[in-house]
Amino acid sequence: MNDYSLQCSSLDTPSLQGEVVPFVVQKTITITQQEYTELKWGCAYWESQHARSIAREAVLKEELEQKEAIIRDLNQRLYGKKSEKSGSNLDINPNSKNKKSTRPRGQQKGSRTHGRTERPNLPVIPEVIPLAETACGNCGLDYSLLSSYEESSIIEVEVAAHIRRIKRQKCVKNCTCTPGSKIITAPLPPKLMPGSPYGVSIWEEILLNKFLHAQPVNRTLNQFKNLGLDIASGTIAGGLKKLTPLFESVYKAFHTQQMTENRFHNDETRWEVYQEVEGKIGHRWYLWVMRSTSVVYYRMDPTRSAEVPLDHFADLISKMVIVICDRYSAYKKLARLNLAIILAFCWAHVRRDFLNLSRSYPELSTWGLDWVDEIGKLFHLNNQRIEVWKPDFPLAWQSFLFKERHDALGVALKEMESRARALIEADKSAKKNDKSNRLAAIQRKVLVSLCEHWKGLTVFYDYPEVKMDNNPAEQSMRNPVLGRNGYYGSGSLWSAELAAMQFSIFQTMLLWGLNPRTWLRLYLEACAKNLGQPPDDLSEFLPWKMSEARKIQLAKPLDEDTS
Repeated sequence: MNDYSLQCSSLDTPSLQGEVVPFVVQKTITITQQEYTELKWGCAYWESQHARSIAREAVLKEELEQKEAIIRDLNQRLYGKKSEKSGSNLDINPNSKNKKSTRPRGQQKGSRTHGRTERPNLPVIPEVIPLAETACGNCGLDYSLLSSYEESSIIEVEVAAHIRRIKRQKCVKNCTCTPGSKIITAPLPPKLMPGSPYGVSIWEEILLNKFLHAQPVNRTLNQFKNLGLDIASGTIAGGLKKLTPLFESVYKAFHTQQMTENRFHNDETRWEVYQEVEGKIGHRWYLWVMRSTSVVYYRMDPTRSAEVPLDHFADLISKMVIVICDRYSAYKKLARLNLAIILAFCWAHVRRDFLNLSRSYPELSTWGLDWVDEIGKLFHLNNQRIEVWKPDFPLAWQSFLFKERHDALGVALKEMESRARALIEADKSAKKNDKSNRLAAIQRKVLVSLCEHWKGLTVFYDYPEVKMDNNPAEQSMRNPVLGRNGYYGSGSLWSAELAAMQFSIFQTMLLWGLNPRTWLRLYLEACAKNLGQPPDDLSEFLPWKMSEARKIQLAKPLDEDTS
C-alpha cells in the first residue's frame, strides 16, 4: 500500500510580549492510497451534486417566475379595470395608485347634444285627451274650443298574446256547372306546421330570442306565461326540430356563395353538445366561423382539427385565397395542404403577447410596452395608408401620397423585423454566464414567435384590403358565446345544427344591414305558403341575389306593408 503525504495548514496564536500574533504552521499528514481515492471520489461526487443543485435551483426559479406571472395575469383579468391598456397607462405595479380623473362621467353639462331621434318608421296612433272642465267654475260660461291642439309624443311598445279566431266564409252553389260538393269554403290560412296551433310569430320570437338575443328558451316561455300564454318546453323543442330542415337550403346557399370569394376571417370556440356520439369522448364540440365579404358562416364540429377548415374550403373557386386568422396550428396545416390559401396572421394577438409579458413580469414591463408602442405605430401607419387607398386600382396605379405612406409602413416593418432578429442573434451569441446580455425565457419566446410568423404578419402590406387584425371573426363570435354562456350549448345534434344555421342567417343579415326579424318573418311565411316546405326560389332571401328594392324592404321593421 502506497502512502500519500498531505500538507495542511493550522492557525496558531502564541503570545509575544503580551500581544497575540497569528501565524500559519504547515503540517504533513500521511494517508493511504485507499483513503486518498475515497477523498478524491467524494470531492468529485459533491462537486457534481452541487452543480445539479444549482441547475435544479435555476429551473425551480424559472418555474416560480412563470407561476407568479400567471398569478399576476389572472389577478389583472379578474380584478383589473381593463384587460388591455397601452403605453404608460398600463398599471403593472399592483401597489401603485391610479390617478382618478376629476371629469364626471356621462354627458357633460353645457355640451352640445344631438337632440331627440326622429323615428319616421314607427306608426302614429292619434290620441285626444279632452279637458276635464269646459266651463268657468265661477260664472258657468262655456269655453270656446280652439281648432288647434297642444301636441306631444310618447313612445310605447305593446306586446300581447292573442288567439286568431278564424271564420272561413261558406256558400252553396245554385248551379250544376261543376261537379263536387255544393258547399264551397274559403281556404285555410297558410300554416308553418300543419296540425300545430302556434303561428309564425311564436317561432319567430323563439328563434330570435335564442339565436340573436342569446336568451334561453325557458326565459322566453316565462315571458309568454306572463302574457297569459303557457307553452310546454317539450312542445317548443319538438317544433324547433321540425323547423330545422326549413333552413338547410339557405345554409347550403351560404356555403356555395362563400366558395366564390377570396377573403376570409376565421376563428373557433368551444361549444357543448350534450348527446352521446359514437367515437366521441365527452361533450366538447367546437363552433367555427368563416366570415367572408358577403357571408358569416358558422359550422358545428366535434373536433378542432385541421380537417374542419380543409373540408370547408375544399370547393374554392379562386386560385388565391387569403385567410386572416390567429396562429393556431390547424390553419397552418390548412395552408400546407391547400395551396390556394395564404394565411395572414393577426397583429392583435402579437400585441397581446407583449401586453401579457408586461403585465406578468413587472421587471420587463418597460421592454414589453416599448414593443406595444411599436405595434401601435404600425396600425397608425396602415390606417393612414388605407385613408388614401383606392380599392379599384392595383398598387402600381395608386396615388403618390399612397405610395409615400406605403413606403413609410414598409420601413417600419423592416426596422421591427431587424430589431427582433438582432436581439435573438445577440442572445444566442451571449455567454451563458453573462446574464446582462441574455434575454429572459419569455422575451425569447415572444420574439421567436414574431419572427416565425413574420411572413404571414406582413401579408397586409402587399394586399391593403386585408386587415391587420382578426377582429371581424372575433366580433362574429360574441353573440354565440353569449348564448353559450346563457343556455350552455346544445342538447342534441339537431339543435347544434340549427344553432349553426341560425347564427349564420342572423349575422349575415346584420352584415348586409338587413333586419333579421323582417327577414325571418317573411321567410317563415313563405315556407307556410309552400305547405311547410322551403320556398322553391331563394333569390328573394339571399342578400347577394335580391334586388335593391327588396333590400330596402328587408332593412325596415315589420309593418303591414312589409307583411
